[in-house]
Amino acid sequence: MDPRHSAQDVIRCDLCETAVVQMYCDFCHVNLCKPCIGEHISDEYDKHKIVPFQQRKLTLIYPKCATHPTKTCELQCKECDIPVCSSCFTSNQHQGHSFSDLSEIYNSKKNDIAKDTEELQNIICPSYEEITKDIETQITNLDGEYEKLTTAVTEHGEQWHREIENVINAMKKEIDDFKVKHLDILKKHAEEVKQIQSLIEQTLSNLKEIEKSNEVSMIMEYSSRNKEFSKLPPKVQVSLPMFSPKPVDREQINKLFGSFAPLSTTTEENGYKMKKPETSTREFLEEPKLITSINTGYETLRSVTCLSEEEIWTSEFWVSDIKCFNIKGSLIKTIKTRSGGVSNDIAVTKDGDLLYSDWKTKTVNKVKNGQTEEVIRLQDWRPTKLCVTSSGDLVVVMYSDDKTQSKVVRYSGSTEKQTIQFDDEGKPLYSGNSFIKYISENRNLDICVADFKARAVVVVNQTGKLRFRYTGYPSTTKENSFKPFGITTDSQSQILTADRDNHCIHILDQDGQFLRYIDNCDLEDPYGLCVNKNNLFVAEWGGKLKKIKYLVE
Repeated sequence: MDPRHSAQDVIRCDLCETAVVQMYCDFCHVNLCKPCIGEHISDEYDKHKIVPFQQRKLTLIYPKCATHPTKTCELQCKECDIPVCSSCFTSNQHQGHSFSDLSEIYNSKKNDIAKDTEELQNIICPSYEEITKDIETQITNLDGEYEKLTTAVTEHGEQWHREIENVINAMKKEIDDFKVKHLDILKKHAEEVKQIQSLIEQTLSNLKEIEKSNEVSMIMEYSSRNKEFSKLPPKVQVSLPMFSPKPVDREQINKLFGSFAPLSTTTEENGYKMKKPETSTREFLEEPKLITSINTGYETLRSVTCLSEEEIWTSEFWVSDIKCFNIKGSLIKTIKTRSGGVSNDIAVTKDGDLLYSDWKTKTVNKVKNGQTEEVIRLQDWRPTKLCVTSSGDLVVVMYSDDKTQSKVVRYSGSTEKQTIQFDDEGKPLYSGNSFIKYISENRNLDICVADFKARAVVVVNQTGKLRFRYTGYPSTTKENSFKPFGITTDSQSQILTADRDNHCIHILDQDGQFLRYIDNCDLEDPYGLCVNKNNLFVAEWGGKLKKIKYLVE
């Protein structure tokens, strides 16, 4: 069998093309078997360098000179932008020109190639993968999104049907009222006529008696009443109520019912962002920046929550109003609690529905499409702070009616799944009273509670086992003791908690180690916290809502 045409994995000699390679010319970059070495060096060229194949080095292969074919080019003429050999270097053609070493250009280009390769592998390719994944996710979610649209139209239609049914029922009742009044009038008239009839019959009976009598005086006393009875009573005519239906104007109905904004497609040149090289954590800005400050109109603002900057929900300490703003500070809508009492806390579901806890009715309620429905009703316990988890569960902080116990309860819908109240030794995890305890879930699924009365952030894992307590960071610049209020977490699994008395925010890592303060941005009495897209929203007790950037993009 001819080895040149058989499937072989071994490397063959470049001269005879049959023998297995054993040696290598490091200058000419030729594979050689031992018998062919003599032939290769027979030209008596003094730069041949024969080495064992395994010890070969990567020697640069310089291009041949176009002007002097026997020479190689190791320089690059900067003015002519061509490779040149040593003879060209001394020629009149390149007199006064400057030159670069081709090996340096080669190494620089190799570095550029390595960087390009790394960028393609680690940044550009993953960015396109994310774009593809994003589009595929949109396609996957398309049925669900359009189902939501269909459901919204159906529910709106049902609402119209209910209102039309209410109108019809009201008109039917009005018809019944008309009928009763009509019947009363006719019955009264009939009674009047019957009374006259009875009087006529009595008169007729008397006349028959008189006719039989021979007494002159009786006949003489008779006075006719026929003229009186001949005057018939007035006829009472009651006209039936007329129904005047409005013509069905289909075009007007369509306008009143609602309409769709047309399907639109836009192309954003900078819509997709290049994936950044992954690091363990994002860097902090040297100084956090105040981006926006919104005056909510509340006297005592205590809670903030949002899924986007288009709907930022806020609630107050003393009133039942729950206000929704956009990032520009415009008030979008206001919702009042069903009971008229204040909401202890607010949260937003993954579908964008508002949740609020009502201590007065011991309920957690959901506001969907403007309608309020009860989700959870408690006995002997009152709900306070809320958190929607990454899985869609709802965790609720609650305290007993006698204000001696506190616990955290996880719900799926309205079904209780988990209670977190005691540590491994049976001791309470949280202070047993009605004092403020804000709650948040970290990305590592830890449940983090800011226990104001205990002056600690209490963190348990997803099974309810205590991980750590954070009781503040020793500081000579903070005058007051640590009392945490609002709490939230970010994409780096960092925990942020409001230290109201010291007018600052503490940032901890997921293991409870202090990282830094946010104590600029004119913070004053920070209370409720929320993170959206690595921007921090701070609800200040005095009524201002602030957006703060604290991480490098």
